[in-house]
This record gives sequence, C-alpha cells and structure tokens, in this order.
Amino acid sequence: MSARAVIPLTGPLDATVTVPGSKSISNRALLCAALAEGPCTLDGIADGDDTVAMVDCLGRLGIAVEVADDRAVVHGGGGNLPVGPVVLPTRLAGTTSRFLTALAALGTGPYIIDGEAPLRARPMAPLHDALSHLGAMVHAMDRPGHLPVQVRAGERQASQPTVRIRGDVSSQYISALMMIAPYLGHGLRIELTTDIVSMPYVEMTAAVMASFGADCVTVSTKSGHLVIDVEPGRYRSCEYRIEPDASSASYAFAAAAIAGGRVRVEGMRTPSLQSDARFVDALVQMGCEVRRDDSGVEVLRRGPIHGITIDMRDFSDTAPTMAAVAAVAGSPTRVIGIGFIRGKESDRIGDVVTELRKCGVDAEPEPDGFVIRPGGLHGARVQTYHDHRIAMSFALLGLVTPGIEIEDPGVVSKSLPGFWQLLDSLSN
Repeated sequence: MSARAVIPLTGPLDATVTVPGSKSISNRALLCAALAEGPCTLDGIADGDDTVAMVDCLGRLGIAVEVADDRAVVHGGGGNLPVGPVVLPTRLAGTTSRFLTALAALGTGPYIIDGEAPLRARPMAPLHDALSHLGAMVHAMDRPGHLPVQVRAGERQASQPTVRIRGDVSSQYISALMMIAPYLGHGLRIELTTDIVSMPYVEMTAAVMASFGADCVTVSTKSGHLVIDVEPGRYRSCEYRIEPDASSASYAFAAAAIAGGRVRVEGMRTPSLQSDARFVDALVQMGCEVRRDDSGVEVLRRGPIHGITIDMRDFSDTAPTMAAVAAVAGSPTRVIGIGFIRGKESDRIGDVVTELRKCGVDAEPEPDGFVIRPGGLHGARVQTYHDHRIAMSFALLGLVTPGIEIEDPGVVSKSLPGFWQLLDSLSN
C-alpha cells in the first residue's frame, strides 16, 4: 500500500487558511432540500466523498442536484420518490447510508441501500427496527442489522406513531428519523431508551430543519430519557449557507498546538451549530490561546502545553486530533466519554492507541476512552484502517517528528480531499 511522508516544519507556524463546508450540516441540508418543494440553494457545501455519495444517490432517486464549486442547487421533489427498484451505493458514508435508509421509507420502493465492506460492518439495526415499526418493509439482505438493506413501502399508522430507540450507539439514527418525520402524515414521537451520545448533532438536525421551514421539533424528558416530538410539516424552498467544517478546522488548530505559532481559520462562526467547534476550548485548557472575531477563529501556542482530562462525548470526531496533540504535551491526557467511537470507520480507541504505540508514545485504551502519556515520539509508518480521521491526525505529528509516513493517504477524501494541500499551506 502506498504511503505519504510528512516533512517536518523548520519553525513555528504563521498561517491563515480556509476549510470546506461542514459535512454534517451539508448532508442534513441536502436531505431537507430534497424533500422541499422546488429549488433550494446551498452555499458552502462540503466537497468530501460522503457528500458526493449523498448527491449521487439523490440523483438516482430523481432529485437533481447541480454542484458548481461550493454551491449546490437542489431541485426538491416535495417528498415524491420514484418507484423502484433503485440501488443507492453509499460508499463508505455512514451518515449518508442512514439518512437515505430513512428517506427510502417515504417512497414506494424497492430501494436497496448498500456500501463498501467497512460500511457493511457498521451497525444499523436500531434504525432498521424503528422504520419497521413505522410500517416500512425493511429487509437486511446479508446480515441482520447491516447493509445491504432493502426498503419497501408499508402501511403507515393512522395516528402519531411512537418509536423507542437506543441513543447510545449513534445519534445518526435519531437525526434520520427526525428529518423524515414531518412527511409521515401524523409526525413522530421518538422515545430514547438510553442516554444519548452526541446530543449536539440532534440539536443541529433540529436547527437545519427549522431553517428549511420545519420548526416543529420539541424535546422533553420521560423517565430520565429524552423524548423528541416532531409535528407534521413541509420543508420549503430556500437559500441556506453552510458554515465551515469544524472537524476539518480542528486539524489546522491542532497543528498550531503541536508545532507552536499561529493558525487562523477564516469563516468559522461563533457560536456554531457544530459541537466540534468546542475543540479549540480544549486547546485553551492545554495552554493555547484562542482569538475569535466575526470573520474567523485563531489559535496561538506561545509556550509549553500540558495534558488534561476531558470528556469528549459531544465532539468525539476530534478525539483522534486530541490524541495527536496529547502526544506532544508536557503531561498525560485522559479522554473519556467516547466508548461509542469504537464503531466508527475504525475502532477509533484501539486503533489510535495501537498507532501511537508504534510511534513510541505510551498510550492505553480504556472502556470509554484512552490515556496518553507523552514522550518517546519517533517516526513510523502509520496504518489508517480506512479512517480519514486517523490519517489526518497522525499526519500532524509529522510536522514535528521526522519519519512519519501515512498509509493510504487518499483516505482523507472522505471528508477533506484538500487535506494534504492544507498541510502544505501551513508549511508555506
């Protein structure tokens, strides 16, 4: 397998960069726009593979999406989907596969949602069970609770249905159900049976829905768990601006924390819909400075940084980025609250620990996170496990450590195709 060597910096950073639009917001906006009546314009759309997969699959469902640079015009179908069979290849995109599985329940079908081998291994059962409860005919074509899955129309309930679903595996199931709920005829009640991971992503979903005219989500509690009520409604045609991707920005900010100096990301909003924007607050706890204004966010590191103990449950996509920063800190770091990321593109706890050890860092997995004791960092060939975030996070260590090589460097295209150019721009 090919690998890419990272060239160490010769001094502190002094850079201003931009990043593409949020992948999470883009896919939510695309789904809402697809269900709206008439054209919607999305400015700042993400350019990664996950978004490309969503656009491709919407086209297969008869929803035209015209993309030029970072602008997309979506010609919504008002909830009307073509009669199948239609095959929807979602590649490696977990969010796309889950959102489209829910969308398929609104049509006649049959629709077959599939993905590449790593995506086929990821859990889907809670969503499949919920859609079956709503009346859809959901048939796993290989392993129960996994892709590929066939979805056909069934008999919908005559009053507001209630689905009970776990919240501790992935919030994407909940977001998928929320976004189709206005079109179910009687809305939907979602009762969580466990604590929820990544609640800010549910809040993001509600905010995007409201921007498209479906301000119909109410959140309450019952027996200590969340209850989400979504009233019937329709999405409207609109123009919507997508904010820059906070997860992608985390690599630029982490570069400043690792190598020292200053990095500014233009266009970052404060406040943000994205919980990953909290990553910079973690860097402040470690000894960095953060400056925010109307046009962007800047991170500075002037002196040593130190380790922290931090719960990253609500911004877990940046946990591998934190691992890279922790590897060069002056004291140990413990990250907690992220046990569920073992089921992401890779085992993001076990695999991050394995690769840190390969680089000479004392790292230890825990049931809900990891502990990193810095020191001994040296070059190594890093395996990426089909995981874009592992590739990008470990590449940052190469800025200060000779001999870091990243296997399968093209995997970054899942979320940030321009990552290597971004890294080069930091150096220049």
